[in-house]
Amino acid sequence: MARAKKNLRKSGRRHPLATAALVAVGLLVTGAAYAGFSQTSATAEVDLTSPATIEAGEKLFGANCATCHGAAAEGTPDGPTLIGVGAASVNFQVGTGRMPLAFQGPQGMVKPQQFTEEQTLQMAAYVASLAPGPGLPETQYLQADSDDEGIASGAELFRINCAMCHNVAAAGGALTEGKFAPKLTGVAPTHIYEAMITGPQNMPVFNDANITPQQKADIISYLKYIENQPAVGGITLGSIGPVAEGLFIWVIGLGAIIGLTVWVTAKSN
Repeated sequence: MARAKKNLRKSGRRHPLATAALVAVGLLVTGAAYAGFSQTSATAEVDLTSPATIEAGEKLFGANCATCHGAAAEGTPDGPTLIGVGAASVNFQVGTGRMPLAFQGPQGMVKPQQFTEEQTLQMAAYVASLAPGPGLPETQYLQADSDDEGIASGAELFRINCAMCHNVAAAGGALTEGKFAPKLTGVAPTHIYEAMITGPQNMPVFNDANITPQQKADIISYLKYIENQPAVGGITLGSIGPVAEGLFIWVIGLGAIIGLTVWVTAKSN
């Protein structure tokens, strides 16, 4: 009888690592759920028309932006007016880390965000309250579509309107006076859409009369498609076109052929 009880205890005993594994799984699930909730709920919880949100944004603006843009966003010699730029412009510039500027230069550089998403939206709400301007994009136009027709439409629109600066592979390109068109891979759909409707830096504005919201969504679908597709041609060489490819062939390819020829000749002698 005692032996049977002992066997029962042995059979019911857990592996020493079982508890640790359960704790690790629980932490992973909890962390993932929290991250997903905080990302999706931040925008939903911030009411851009709420007086409390606008007041909070005004305080943040006064402490962090007024030095360059003026106490009432009227602009100064160091920064343009923000009256009429809309919530979309603020969300793009601050959300991508371009603002506040790290240093004075030809254009703002992407860097880690200085403010939380909630704080960014509060400042966007304040600027939007000053005068009408482009608002935040609707969620329905931010979902990358896997439909071939939408991707093909986006590719054609991108080629006509964007590729001359950003490169057909969205790898970016050089402009004049030290400016450049940034690469568009790894950019959030929200910021791609906002860039099209606000025209940041040297980029033109593509309003809904030029490119409809659905066409903007198609462009986003195309960009996400090429971002997630493997390079079928092998090494991309930065995707900057025939100059890099020609240089690679002449320097590396031809150099390898010459080196091989010298080696074979020396060996035969």
